[in-house]
Amino acid sequence: MAKSYVKFEVPKEVADSAYQIIESARDNGKIRKGTNEATKAIERAEAKLVAIASDVEPEEVVMHLPILCEEKDIPFIYVPSKKELGVAAGMGVPAASIAVVAEGGSPEQLKGLVKKLAELKG
Repeated sequence: MAKSYVKFEVPKEVADSAYQIIESARDNGKIRKGTNEATKAIERAEAKLVAIASDVEPEEVVMHLPILCEEKDIPFIYVPSKKELGVAAGMGVPAASIAVVAEGGSPEQLKGLVKKLAELKG
C-alpha cells in the first residue's frame, strides 16, 4: 500500500538516477544524512535535492519533508528503499531521507532529474 506522504509515483530508472546522484555527491560533493539533517538543509535552503524513502515506518518520521520542500521550492524524489538510500549515502544502516547540498561531479545529471521530477508532478 502506498504511504500517505508519497504524492507521486517515481519510475525505477528515475529513482536509480537519484541514487547515482547521491553516490556522486557523497564522493565529490556534500550530502546531509538522515531526516534531521535533511530538514535542517531544507530550512536553510541549502538542499539542491531531497530523497525520501517510500518504505519509512512510522510515516510521521518523514511526512513533513514534501511540505517543507514545496514551501522552499526544493526538488524532492521518492525512492523505493531506505536500505538502498543508506547504501547510496555510504552508510551501513538504512536512511529515511538524504539531502544533496553540493552535487559534486553530476550537475548535469541533477538538472535532468529535476526536470523529470517536474514532469512527474504534473
